[in-house]
Amino acid sequence: MAIADYFEWTIDFEGQKLAEQLTHLIPTLFAVIGFVVGYSMQSLLVTLEIFGAGLVLTMLLVLPPWPMYNRHPLKWLPASMQ
Repeated sequence: MAIADYFEWTIDFEGQKLAEQLTHLIPTLFAVIGFVVGYSMQSLLVTLEIFGAGLVLTMLLVLPPWPMYNRHPLKWLPASMQ
């Protein structure tokens, strides 16, 4: 068995859409929160830590093939014998 077989994960089209939405929403939200908190505390480090936490959370939610990304599997037509 090849190493690539361990990384063969499938998600459906609706799951791809959800993953893409989360990929845009979470980092943007954490960037805004990080900017506001960092600006109020006058700390660039706090801003970057909050944004980094958002990126880590995004990776944990989006990269693994969670079951929520495969709720609408495609139903293929049976093969026709001709």
